Amino acid sequence: MEHNGKTYWATVLSLLTKILIIWFLVSFGAGILFAPALNSISLGGYPLGFWFAQQGSIYTFIVLIFYYAKKMGDIDRLFDVHEE
Repeated sequence: MEHNGKTYWATVLSLLTKILIIWFLVSFGAGILFAPALNSISLGGYPLGFWFAQQGSIYTFIVLIFYYAKKMGDIDRLFDVHEE
């Protein structure tokens, strides 16, 4: 299957867009915008909005880093630009 540079970068930018949307929703959305609604739910004795602002966003960011690394490896192999 032949791929070109434009298709590769479109795929990479699509992945980055999805990851940044998740990052925004978790950090700004769950920690600030939706915090009053989430605070009615308790997790470990703390309101869920507070938990996301303090801990949940960090866990989500770590998961996003590993997901990005895995998906970029898959994309690089698909377009045959991976390192050996």
